[in-house]
Amino acid sequence: MADRYLTFTGTAPGRLLTRRLGLPQPAALKRWSPQRPALEGDRLLLTAGKSELEPADTGLDLTASAEKPGAVLLDATGVRDVETLAEVHAALQPVVRSVAESGRIVVLGAPLDAADHHQAAVQQALEGFTRSLGKEIGRGRTVNLVRLTDARAAGPTLRFLLSPRSAYVSGQVIEVGAYDESGAPADPDRPLTGRTALVTGAARGIGEAVVETLARDGARVVVLDVPQAEQDALRVADRLGGTALALDITAPDAGERIAAALPDGLDVLVHNAGITRDRRLVNMPAERWSSVLDVNLASVLRTTDALLESGTLRRGGRIVATASIAGLAGNAGQTNYGASKAGIVGLVRALAPRALAEHGVTVNAVAPGFIETRMTAAIPLFIREAGRRMNSLAQGGLPVDVAETTAWLAHPGSGAVNGQVVRVCGQSLLGA
Repeated sequence: MADRYLTFTGTAPGRLLTRRLGLPQPAALKRWSPQRPALEGDRLLLTAGKSELEPADTGLDLTASAEKPGAVLLDATGVRDVETLAEVHAALQPVVRSVAESGRIVVLGAPLDAADHHQAAVQQALEGFTRSLGKEIGRGRTVNLVRLTDARAAGPTLRFLLSPRSAYVSGQVIEVGAYDESGAPADPDRPLTGRTALVTGAARGIGEAVVETLARDGARVVVLDVPQAEQDALRVADRLGGTALALDITAPDAGERIAAALPDGLDVLVHNAGITRDRRLVNMPAERWSSVLDVNLASVLRTTDALLESGTLRRGGRIVATASIAGLAGNAGQTNYGASKAGIVGLVRALAPRALAEHGVTVNAVAPGFIETRMTAAIPLFIREAGRRMNSLAQGGLPVDVAETTAWLAHPGSGAVNGQVVRVCGQSLLGA
């Protein structure tokens, strides 16, 4: 459903009226397209404190000066005390207003040093600074913090965050670990070439957008959905040159059946299938509880275990699960859904280090906020409008925003990103 308020505020009368009434003024986001693969303007490099990294190792084109930068990268890895924290203000305050509409600001921080509470305090301060700036900067611009161990591992993450692909990702703190030199793709424009990606719940909505994006990036896609959606899955698979797999993901042997269907193995597993059965707990029958937990959480646990234990997920593989803002902040009428999505967060945090150590596979999650889908289009008008406006970008996201974030986590060069839960919510004002 079209966002008529967003369209109206893009007109001269709309801008005037909303400004006078103090209403939200969302800017139309500039997303990736073949015609617009990069942000307009230069990438400006700033420094606060004595840098502990070599920004050149990121492989990005950066400049020391720009009148109207499309993106700003602030290296704050050397900030170790309150005095040098002032350099963050000194570096960004003069340039914030000049950042282009739908521009990007990324702050590079260092891991918290448990042996130095002064360094830990000011590096943690960067989180509050980043999220606060994201809530005030406006005009479709985003602000994120990347805690970085090795600049050489930052390339895919910074290219994502400093590009139109991250249009609905703001206020996030992403930790990037040790560099893995084996992850560089042969073709940067199609980094998933030669890789097989399976997406559950992929016949429509967000899942369909995810398989489209992974196919665009070169993956051979497997479109998995329930038997009732087989025709839709076939339609999507045929259009993308992929394969459809009709399967109830809650079946006890779903993992074994997926493994049998993929004898050559799997490189990317995206757990997208999910359902809602909303009702307040006092009125919720056991069936509504158990069905949501079975689809959204138990099936993810069972199939992940089976595909790791069978070796179907190859080394260098990626698991991306779908959490939700409801699992982070809670939502009235969704105790079942919130529990299932919070469970995904627990799965990611606990499994990620072991899966990487034992299987060479990373495990991450995306947590969508208000995304424009057929499901949200059915929400009553005033609730829908509140969902759209209650984030720093003052609008709903699109399925492609979740898909682009998933594609970044699936990238062969993203091996240093592990155990992360990345919200795709426009920096939701709740639970953020």
